[in-house]
Amino acid sequence: MRITGEPFGSVDGTDVRRWTLERGGVRVRLLTYGGIVQSVATPDRDGVPGETVLGFPDLGGYLKRPEPYFGALVGRYANRIAGGVFTLDGRTHRLARNGGPHSLHGGERGFDKRVWDAEEVEGGVRLSRVSPDGEEGFPGRLEVSATYTLDEDGALRVAYRALTDAPTVVALTNHAYWDLGGEHELRVTAGYFTPKDGTGIPTGEIAPVGGTRLDFRTLRPAGVGIDDNFVLDAGAPDAAELYSPVTGRVVTVETSEPGLQVYADAMFSGIALETQHFPDSPNRPEFPSTVLRPGERYASETVYRFGTR
Repeated sequence: MRITGEPFGSVDGTDVRRWTLERGGVRVRLLTYGGIVQSVATPDRDGVPGETVLGFPDLGGYLKRPEPYFGALVGRYANRIAGGVFTLDGRTHRLARNGGPHSLHGGERGFDKRVWDAEEVEGGVRLSRVSPDGEEGFPGRLEVSATYTLDEDGALRVAYRALTDAPTVVALTNHAYWDLGGEHELRVTAGYFTPKDGTGIPTGEIAPVGGTRLDFRTLRPAGVGIDDNFVLDAGAPDAAELYSPVTGRVVTVETSEPGLQVYADAMFSGIALETQHFPDSPNRPEFPSTVLRPGERYASETVYRFGTR
């Protein structure tokens, strides 16, 4: 296992560092700015290492084009909250409407646009910060961390933790765009999805994927035009698999989260596999809760396993 850190520019006078983790033939590069996964290099079927995520070679690229959320740690709430408003314990909270009429990925300056503290831990790096009460409209002082480690077999594990001093909502994810070499095939371990309206907000229905364009229960070409939340099968060994028949690379995703947002757009060659709670859960009591209260601990883990065939 090899872990190194180096300067990587600055944001508003705050230094940014890049950390490199290397193990089992996998190399991962992380930025303290936005908790960004800048690079994941893995071997193809011929043993030749190559890049598997989209990103920029320097900090300036991320500052100039923040909207794709390339590789970023997204929060305080991943995905959309309808109308930028939710009510918790009888109190209404108003958020920035930065995604059309809705709040998206934590607001105008979410976790993806903050510089995080970093410390080396066994097998990787822990990023942490304190999100103050009222940041982007969210209640409660939130102590949050994301620990990135490489297992002995080179699997990338991301462990999210958070504590609050007041009732709040929390939903974190990573927004890497995976590009394994083109012509992607996708499998999602989900028999259901959450239908949405024309602005991306769930209707509240839990609908079967059978007979729809979202039936990825067996591996098939991914295509484009996907921006949907899948309801993952409870107890399944994995959430999704992405495969490139061109390079032979495979990424298998495992998660403790109940949902997976798949985003595949013609603008980008990569596909985002965002492990998450469901969109707009703070306004949907029928969905799994995203409420965090004092004395509780938010804990979520996602693992990306790399292979070839």
